[in-house]
Amino acid sequence: MGDWFRRVGVSVRQSTGYFKEAWQELKRVHWPTRKETYAATSVVLILVLFIALYLAFVDFGLTRAIQALLS
Repeated sequence: MGDWFRRVGVSVRQSTGYFKEAWQELKRVHWPTRKETYAATSVVLILVLFIALYLAFVDFGLTRAIQALLS
């Protein structure tokens, strides 16, 4: 039973150390401003739109080609 308490104590100390270090790292993070977040979100949405349109075009073309081969 004593060994179990020792192992739990070690685990608690290790976990506490981990969370302290993680908190210190989070303090060093450069958090984006609202303007930077909006700009990055806009870029992502525009790229997603272009990729979706490209894939729709390719899908439409391949569907037509396969239908032509099977007809």
